[in-house]
Amino acid sequence: MKPFNSKLSAAISAIVVSAGVNAAGIPAEKPQTMDEMWKIIQAQQQQIDSMTKKLEAVAQKAPTGEVSNLERKTNVLTEEVEKLRTELVVPEKVEYKSAYGLGPAASKVYQSSKGLSLGGYGEANYQARVNDQGGRDDAGNVRNSNNADLERLVIYAGYKFTDSILFNSEIEFEHGTTGEGSEERGEVSVEFASLDFFIDKMANVRAGMLLMPMGFINQIHEPPFFFGNNRPEVERRIIPSTWHENGLGLFGELLPGLTYTTYVVNGMNARGFASDGIREGRQGGSQALAEDLAYVGRVDYAPAFIPGLSVGGSAYLGKSGQNQFFAGEKADVMTELYEAHLQWKYRGLEFRTLGSFGHVGNAAILSAANGNGVIGSENYGWYSEVGYDILPHVLHDTTQYLAPFFRYERLDTLAKVPVGYADDFTKDIEIFQIGMNYKPIPNVVIKADYRNFNQKAGTSPDDFNLGVGFIF
Repeated sequence: MKPFNSKLSAAISAIVVSAGVNAAGIPAEKPQTMDEMWKIIQAQQQQIDSMTKKLEAVAQKAPTGEVSNLERKTNVLTEEVEKLRTELVVPEKVEYKSAYGLGPAASKVYQSSKGLSLGGYGEANYQARVNDQGGRDDAGNVRNSNNADLERLVIYAGYKFTDSILFNSEIEFEHGTTGEGSEERGEVSVEFASLDFFIDKMANVRAGMLLMPMGFINQIHEPPFFFGNNRPEVERRIIPSTWHENGLGLFGELLPGLTYTTYVVNGMNARGFASDGIREGRQGGSQALAEDLAYVGRVDYAPAFIPGLSVGGSAYLGKSGQNQFFAGEKADVMTELYEAHLQWKYRGLEFRTLGSFGHVGNAAILSAANGNGVIGSENYGWYSEVGYDILPHVLHDTTQYLAPFFRYERLDTLAKVPVGYADDFTKDIEIFQIGMNYKPIPNVVIKADYRNFNQKAGTSPDDFNLGVGFIF
């Protein structure tokens, strides 16, 4: 039977070669699309079926022991093919990288071959107030107490229907519990949930609940990818984050390194505007008023000739009146927000700077209707930060990361107030922050930082923060 064994071995080799795999069962060339992958698998299955039929025919003439040996070889080949299928569908290693402006964990579905994709992140921290705690309230409680918080636990769930259509979402649990009564501190919310339709590299469609493409934090807010336990105050009070609304729009790459995103969304609700800014005007996609719509657009450029550099800007324009009356008057409340940003990451150095400016129409009418202070007709904020990974200079060839950083912020939610209203200088704030991010592995971060708050009037406590964060 040696001649027969030789023929079968040759057949097995032919199958392996024609299936595009090497001796180790690894694809010689990884398919680029799901369609290519299924063509390879279908071809493999057809050849296994053909081989099985031949084996059955020969088995009728061959001695039992030799047939068993051939069956064993066929089974080995089948197992190798199944292993190949599994490796193609479920990659053993996940490469975390940002796609279409989203964070690396939020981008996992874009690397998926098909079907379900899961990811997520979490962060918890301890905050110690330092001086100026503001005394006690009428109930005897410290106004700005030390605290420990499971700030966020997030699940990303995505599903790739085809190479051109996928769903992606973010479900967030804040502060550990939603609770009831006095325990009602946190919330569960959908941060984004959208369908992507890939049509062309230059123009693709996204629809659903959308992250507003403004600033750094709105789209990439996973803890290993920003310094400090708290997000920059400029990207909370001037640019609301995380900011998400319902809408649809386009995204794509116009030229190498030049990307854009543009959406039409429901406008904000001016009923939520306050002296602290427009943050509470977000509607979050929950039964949002859509009497007024808004436009938001963003452009980024990452030139290939300067590695690690990206520059860009974004703009939001829309009415926030939502066909409502304020102090007996109907007001359009045209709302504008602009920002520009620059980021450079090079050989352990990380530098960011961002500036933002906003305008609120009918601020006098809103201030008259608001019982909690004046509404600013203009606001602004900017910050710069720099950090440097020092660990490679201490431990050669290490994959760990240790970066001291410094951040400076300046913001004023009442940069200009309506005629007849007094400014509130407690809203004119500057913040000095120093700290350190340590990553034992790229997915896990341990953070420590100190923030010094200064404002033109009144006082605010400084704080020391210690926390952990992760993505998966």
